[in-house]
Amino acid sequence: MLETKLIDMLRCPLDGSHLELLADDAVLRLNLAIEAGDLRDRLDQRISIPLDAGLLNRQADRVYPIRGGIPSLIADEAVDLPERFFDEGSGR
Repeated sequence: MLETKLIDMLRCPLDGSHLELLADDAVLRLNLAIEAGDLRDRLDQRISIPLDAGLLNRQADRVYPIRGGIPSLIADEAVDLPERFFDEGSGR
């Protein structure tokens, strides 16, 4: 997994906000949505590869995927979380 020191240096490429590691239960919920074919990236492409983890931009409710220990900070690969995502589970 990513070291805390590295995570502290990473910023959202869209708005420069701090990113933080997404809670395990939220990653599980996202992976269930991927498995069901319900999760799309910012280009409206269906996501088919599960996340190992994610980096959360709290201000924008946006997640950047981490796969194989490598974070993807490509804006188009980010997932804009549904408005009530954190109301349905803790995740933060």
